[in-house]
Amino acid sequence: MCCLTTVKGISAACAQASTFAFSPKHHQLYSSINCLHRKPPTTITMSCPACFQGSVHKGEPRGKNIKLHGLDAYVTEPTDGRPVKGIIVVIPDAFGWEFVNTRLLADVYADKGDYKVYLPDFMNGHAAPVWMLEKLIAASETGNYLAKAYHIFGAICAFIPFMYHNNIGKTFPVARGFFEQLRKEEGSTLPVGAAGFCWGGKHVILLAGEGVEIDGRPLIDAGFTGHPSFLSLPGDVEKVVRPVSIAVGDKDNQIKAQQAPQVKAILEGKPEGSKGEVRIYEDATHGFALRAALDMEDLAKKATEAEDQCISWFDSHLLKTSS
Repeated sequence: MCCLTTVKGISAACAQASTFAFSPKHHQLYSSINCLHRKPPTTITMSCPACFQGSVHKGEPRGKNIKLHGLDAYVTEPTDGRPVKGIIVVIPDAFGWEFVNTRLLADVYADKGDYKVYLPDFMNGHAAPVWMLEKLIAASETGNYLAKAYHIFGAICAFIPFMYHNNIGKTFPVARGFFEQLRKEEGSTLPVGAAGFCWGGKHVILLAGEGVEIDGRPLIDAGFTGHPSFLSLPGDVEKVVRPVSIAVGDKDNQIKAQQAPQVKAILEGKPEGSKGEVRIYEDATHGFALRAALDMEDLAKKATEAEDQCISWFDSHLLKTSS
């Protein structure tokens, strides 16, 4: 992690970071980050700052780590040996396949819905470190300029490599290859759903697009996404041909309040077999379905409702596929 001691040192380091961002190979980073020598710490921006904020949940995941189709993956199944109804592949947020929140949620899907749930490492070991959450919380709570700068720049030091390694153009082919293998093997006899959060939500929308198939079969039978990020709207949702359910807050910074009704109209206006749904959660911000502070009753309630939305959607669409 970066260590900063003076404002001058911070600015010098940021100048180097901006040079890196301006190079042709990494030009996309400049659109994601405005460094501290260009703006004061209170106004520094990322393409999705809320994608790196939230709470870490308490609990012990009960699944196990495996190798599957060339990737590390977490797998969890219904307790008591109950038979599975289908497969859900979780595509995580920026904190990746090892993030405890995502593993605990995978366990919930397995138990509440009787699904086998896979949580693969589509980031190839380049997830954002969980300490970014602590850095951004600390930056928001301190009134000290140097302390704020220190915490924000520490987060940026992790954000730059995350964005470089996890550009959707690099990671979607990895995800697609995984789903192709899954469809040819377990997914040849079991329905397959994809549930994505934040960064992972974009992948779900792309997987639900026209022509994303193998041997004439779609790679997913249905999708769910909580507060997806990095969408090109309305184009991405217009291309969706598989049923997708979206959970989004009315205070989300990625699908903004004025965009959510448009996305809802597009997905819910599609023909049978492709028709989706959008549920807009009142007073919910980006990340509420995965990183909510569960000690706050209202936030915990919304997170649970999003869990149930996902399971209900897969129950009604994956089981229809398998019947």
